[in-house]
Amino acid sequence: MTTVVELVVESPAEPWSELGLHVVDDVAVVGSIAIRFVPGTRGLVAWGVADCPQPVESIDGLPTHHVEPVVPGAAGAGLGVVSWDHVVVMTSSLERTCAAIEAATGAPLKRIREAGPIRQGFHRLGELIVEVVETDRHTGPQAAFWGFVWNVDDLDAVCERLGPDLITPPKHAVQPGRRIASVRASAGLGLPLALMTPP
Repeated sequence: MTTVVELVVESPAEPWSELGLHVVDDVAVVGSIAIRFVPGTRGLVAWGVADCPQPVESIDGLPTHHVEPVVPGAAGAGLGVVSWDHVVVMTSSLERTCAAIEAATGAPLKRIREAGPIRQGFHRLGELIVEVVETDRHTGPQAAFWGFVWNVDDLDAVCERLGPDLITPPKHAVQPGRRIASVRASAGLGLPLALMTPP
């Protein structure tokens, strides 16, 4: 089964460390996925996969490379992270992007959610759910990475520690019974990050 084992983030590591992520030599391993920080300011720019059925360098425009599985780590413990929830991919065509993900990885489209002008499709690649979002705000001919979401053990405690200047107050999530809070752009992470209560 194809799994995501690395996310490449163009961003300084320091703001992530200040948030509570344990970064060593520009790498932080959260669960079974390594976050590798590289110079730049474009945010999430690529992913590394293991056990892909065939060599692949791009999935509908998403830069993709092969990486060996990492030793699971707890770099997010200082932030209260207990697991990954999902990574968000933006697209102008849900059908095109989801078909490309399934063709490259073998991971089927699990379901589609219609939410007014937004459509969402979901795949699972190991620990990570890939949420593909079709929106008229994304008009490019290929998909693009956006951000990701972690599950934390105590969302209220994390929000209290970070304070309202760095994170929004928790609110009800789309998933019944769960709550979510978004780290503000002022934190300087270079990409959208949200924290949720676990499933």
